[in-house]
Amino acid sequence: MKWKDVTAEAKLLLIGIPVFIWTLIPVYHLFLFAISPRDTATTGKLWPDHPTLQNFEFVFWQKHFYLNHFWLQMWNSVLIAVAVAVLTIFVATTAAFAISRLKVRGGRTVMNLALFTYFIPAAFLAVPMYKTMGNYGLLNNQWALILAMVTIASPYCIWVLKQASDKLPWELDEAARMDGASPLQLFRLVYLPLMVPSLVAVGTYSLLLAWNEYLYAFLLLSNDRSVTLSVALGNFLSADDSPWELLMATGFIYALPPAAIYYAFKRYMVGGLTAGAVKS
Repeated sequence: MKWKDVTAEAKLLLIGIPVFIWTLIPVYHLFLFAISPRDTATTGKLWPDHPTLQNFEFVFWQKHFYLNHFWLQMWNSVLIAVAVAVLTIFVATTAAFAISRLKVRGGRTVMNLALFTYFIPAAFLAVPMYKTMGNYGLLNNQWALILAMVTIASPYCIWVLKQASDKLPWELDEAARMDGASPLQLFRLVYLPLMVPSLVAVGTYSLLLAWNEYLYAFLLLSNDRSVTLSVALGNFLSADDSPWELLMATGFIYALPPAAIYYAFKRYMVGGLTAGAVKS
């Protein structure tokens, strides 16, 4: 190994190790609170004197009034996140196919206008979105949150899939058309199989976006039996004497599914979201 390579790796380690430690500190403190008894959760010690898993037992068996609907709210989060991912994949895939492969007139203009909405912070759009859902009678309906998150996620996902689609060889389309394939057959038999990595990437992105959403979920859903767990976690902070140890235990459990999903599809996330970024 050359001295230059050793120096480069040493520089990466000097940067990577502190960043890694800094990233793990909040996760460690989350776990530390989760295994601490109530009276010692805020002592500031690096490890509790009497670590316990009782907090997780309280969460799993819903033994606190803030946790009365824990499993239902977890299911709401799963259902909404999966629905957002599926609908976003459908909308983004068909739109990208129409713009990139079918060359629909005005498609690129529509895509650019959709991307332009990202210049407006999502928080500024929350009140108009609330008003719109109210006009259609969707307030306190999970479809309101699903449609709102699909609206937010779709422009970026369309752009990612369009860039990836542009890299597919046109010869495949021409060969399929010569064999008599219709646009729908071209989409189903040629386009979709080649786009799987990018589809997994945008699906994972939209799923995690919906899973972590708080503001829109808080505004559009108000019933304890319909809210997501992210909103339910905020209820812990409404009391003067909040059970921090239960909040952290619930938060730790809530953080596990997206972490598992991310690491399961990490390869697709990196490859799919950067598809088309570099021209060959």
